[in-house]
Amino acid sequence: MANNKKGFLALSPLLVFIFIYLVTSIVAGDFYKMPISVAFMLSSIYAVGMAAYGKCLKNSIDTFSRGASARNIMLMLWIFILAGAFANAAKMIGAVDATVNVMLSILPDNMLLPGLFLATCFISLSIGTSVGTIVALVPIAAGLAQSTGMSSALLTAIVVGGAFFGDNLSFISDTTIAATSSQGCSMKDKFRVNFFITLPAAIITLAIYTFLGTDLHTNTCTHGANIVKVIPYFAVLITAIAGLDVMTVLVLGISLTGIVGIATGTTNLFDWMHSMGDGIMGMGELIIVTMLAGGLFEIVKSKGGVEYIIESISSRIKGKRGAEAVIGLLVAVIDICTANNTVAIISVGNIAKRIGEKYGLDRRKTASLLDTCSCCMQAIIPYGAQMLMASGLSKVNPVNIIPYLYYPFVLAICVVSAILLRLPRRYS
Repeated sequence: MANNKKGFLALSPLLVFIFIYLVTSIVAGDFYKMPISVAFMLSSIYAVGMAAYGKCLKNSIDTFSRGASARNIMLMLWIFILAGAFANAAKMIGAVDATVNVMLSILPDNMLLPGLFLATCFISLSIGTSVGTIVALVPIAAGLAQSTGMSSALLTAIVVGGAFFGDNLSFISDTTIAATSSQGCSMKDKFRVNFFITLPAAIITLAIYTFLGTDLHTNTCTHGANIVKVIPYFAVLITAIAGLDVMTVLVLGISLTGIVGIATGTTNLFDWMHSMGDGIMGMGELIIVTMLAGGLFEIVKSKGGVEYIIESISSRIKGKRGAEAVIGLLVAVIDICTANNTVAIISVGNIAKRIGEKYGLDRRKTASLLDTCSCCMQAIIPYGAQMLMASGLSKVNPVNIIPYLYYPFVLAICVVSAILLRLPRRYS
């Protein structure tokens, strides 16, 4: 009983955040009523106070600060800053409009939705990062929404879903590396198992977007696209596919927006720098939320919240199906607590391996479950880095994007089916 009380207390900051943000928004009937930054601020204050109760306040603040300034958080902030600068500078010189006009001229109206999804899947598979894919394509999706009158939340969701297709499958994805390393299997074997689970989800999602786009008529007149202005986006996509680090890619993209903008007479040096400054400042809330979330989750972890979840769930295993279900549930729940799918995989990896050995699970299937379930959850939590990035670039509340995330939800159904029906047979 005491252990349960301690575990519940450790998780209470997360529960406070959910209550403040979701419950308040539902009661108000508007998800814009409660700013996510305020919800995280209030739950962070509670977390610090809870951790300091009966102890030293300074140590509690130090724990929070350590989480807020963790290496992965700082790396994320760098990407947010560069992404904001690139997105706004590219928009200012007309790169977004030019890219949108190219897409509208190439794709027929009824193929815009499935075409965007396929392009996102290909790019994310090539570069292995959902964040990099979102940075590159969400501005284009937002531009398409503005030009065609389609829902910005829908088009943003298409990019987010497609981004996680590659994050889940790519050989160079950090989640793939973490999952295979923790279970001791090869990437190609894990890919084979993953492919059987994700391909049906991707096909079903593509069919949904094809159906939604059947009667789509944009009623827009495309102007002749200035191909020169498309160069920054093409360069970002090509270098990302070539395997360059996302920060290097963004620095290159920013540089090209300045070169192209000045060369075409669209902007001058000072206006270009001003646009970058506006883009960086536009990421302010995103940066604040990320740091607050990092600090809050560090307190949850330090108080034993993660260990409590692992112990509670893993103790309820019955048979192979139960073992696979527990592994999938564990990594999904830990992802909710950490808002980082790679960290969730690393946290659960060892116990997943032990569970697998005890119940005779195939390591390739276990690695696939870790990666797939963490990606499913990471794609739909409104405070995840990917969703926050997409929200910041498209100016759409993350909660409004969730209903259109068909791929993660269909993928979750496919995972559950794979567990219940013991599929694929060869690896079950």
